[in-house]
Amino acid sequence: MKELTVISGKGGTGKTSVTGSFAVLAEKHVLADCDVDAANLHLILNPQVQHRESFPGMPMVEIITEKCTGCGLCEQLCRYGAIKDGAVDEMSCERCLVCYHACPEKAVQLVDNVAGEWFISHTRYGPMVHARLGIAQENSGKLVTEVRRRARTLAEEQGKNLIITDGPPGIGCPVISALGGSDLALVVVEPTLSSIHDLFRVLELTEHFKVQTAVCINKWDINPDNTREVENICHNKKVTLAGRLRYDPAVVAAAMEGKPVIRLPSTVAGDIVSLWDCVRQELGV
Repeated sequence: MKELTVISGKGGTGKTSVTGSFAVLAEKHVLADCDVDAANLHLILNPQVQHRESFPGMPMVEIITEKCTGCGLCEQLCRYGAIKDGAVDEMSCERCLVCYHACPEKAVQLVDNVAGEWFISHTRYGPMVHARLGIAQENSGKLVTEVRRRARTLAEEQGKNLIITDGPPGIGCPVISALGGSDLALVVVEPTLSSIHDLFRVLELTEHFKVQTAVCINKWDINPDNTREVENICHNKKVTLAGRLRYDPAVVAAAMEGKPVIRLPSTVAGDIVSLWDCVRQELGV
């Protein structure tokens, strides 16, 4: 079984559009949306939820009024200003649990916290595992790991040989959780200065974790000079340039219709097919 993870150094480069089109072109695969902080693959694949489960987050803390003597020790020790007048501000609390361990009267108790949900769904392009993180909830890296674990289990149960993952942007904990154990990371980059800057950081990350990497330049024709800069970076770092996608208004039109762009007549469709052929060769599937 092989796993392809589509990532980007910054949001909005088009990785979800690429992943959605790969879902149409691939065979015997399972889809995983690991961008749990801002999941949107479901917007173009229209999944029908078949199974859902809650995802437990870090426990909340609550002060038991009957036990509290008002000594103020918890308020004094809280570095985040989350405790005032014997009450905990949930939005400010960082779940460090200092107050829980320090309270001499054991007046601080832990309360279970549901941080989000994960789903197994059916799409016309194959089964899909995705998730939704609650507002202001953390542990997104753990939720990404859970989504990947469920996707691999589902692939094994259904005899699939490929997992296509829509990864998070950036280089933080969720990205690290999405990359670990992947067979190929496809980095989607735009020919802009900010995207090129972030490309360096992503390539350092994949090199650190020894993940085979390929690069796709989206909307390459909006700035040919910056496109050549990306090509030079790939050449110098010995990273495969898997493809170049031209700018096409059909991408936005497809998103508005809730469809992968490959399903609409477009000039970029041929570029996506060529990109997929190169990715397949890199993966060996």
